[in-house]
Amino acid sequence: MRSAFEAWAQRDGHIVRRREDKPEEYLVYETQRRWVIWQAALAHGAKTADAAPSKFAGAEQAAKAVQPDEAAVRNRVLNEVLDAFSDLDEDTGIEGVLKVIQSLKKKQKATAEQA
Repeated sequence: MRSAFEAWAQRDGHIVRRREDKPEEYLVYETQRRWVIWQAALAHGAKTADAAPSKFAGAEQAAKAVQPDEAAVRNRVLNEVLDAFSDLDEDTGIEGVLKVIQSLKKKQKATAEQA
């Protein structure tokens, strides 16, 4: 998962060097922020996939390859999460990130209850 993020981040022009004292964190704040967003998007997407299993049902080999429907859902979820984080003020820090994640969870729960 981290290698996919780093490949994406490098293509987007971000520095992916990690801290020496904390190798699980990135040296540049913006890269670390996007890593947290990336993880939130994947968690949100996994919950979305669980909520609509009929979309992702299929043969075992089809599950291993990324299907167009699954790719569309991943892109939609990633865009939804990035939009949520784009309104976040950089001065809010991790508390702001946690608030956005909580709001996404509430939104997903409300969507699941409507279905």
